[in-house]
Amino acid sequence: MESIWLEYAWALLILIGLEGLLSADNALVLAVIAKHLPEDQKKKAINYGIIMAFVFRFAALFVISFIANVWQIQAIGAAYLLYLGLKHVIQAKFGKANKNIHKDDEKEARGKGFYPTVGKIALADLAFAVDSILAAVALALGLPDSPLGDFGGMDGGQFIVVLLGGIAGLVLIKFAATWFVQLLEKRPALETTAYAIVAWVGVKLAVITLAHEDIGILDHDFPHGTTWTIIFYGVLVGIALIGWFAPRNKPLKEARS
Repeated sequence: MESIWLEYAWALLILIGLEGLLSADNALVLAVIAKHLPEDQKKKAINYGIIMAFVFRFAALFVISFIANVWQIQAIGAAYLLYLGLKHVIQAKFGKANKNIHKDDEKEARGKGFYPTVGKIALADLAFAVDSILAAVALALGLPDSPLGDFGGMDGGQFIVVLLGGIAGLVLIKFAATWFVQLLEKRPALETTAYAIVAWVGVKLAVITLAHEDIGILDHDFPHGTTWTIIFYGVLVGIALIGWFAPRNKPLKEARS
């Protein structure tokens, strides 16, 4: 029993770290979208954005908890996480530089009034809520069943992990996003790393889908087995280490010389 709770604790720590990086990206997008507004309106718009982030994430959490074990939803979620993660990684590798990755948000928002800007922030929050909760659910569904019963369509222990991860993400948006944004400025590769982890979590959800009792391509117990657990966390830690120790982008002047 103790080993189950250790696995739950480990998954929660990973989820909080991932939520921190995604929350920093969320906070960065909010700041970019509201950048053109006067200072007093900018603060108000960002505060509205944080409130909407709370509402959207909790709504997404309680909706998905009732449909998490439907294999069609799992398949769509896996495809979406893979698309989201790989799109960002490919864009960062072959497209714009990481520091310009949100430039389109700023360009699109510039010249708009307060309420249109708040509306765009709401759409961004909704997208981040779906990303965050899907990634959390994909991580949680791979955990062994707990003795806490069920909540909706999820095991109670798995739901608690998702709930705590979601709360951590919201707390980080409110209080620690500035620190995470500074961390991303010092180590810009971490943003790409976060999305690479999102894609890998998408692979995990795909494995869970293929092992669903209605699909049966993989053995039903495979996603909870020792082999897959070691592979998943080994690759995840490897991605995180590569992102942490990746060299910083050279300044533009250096790159030109």
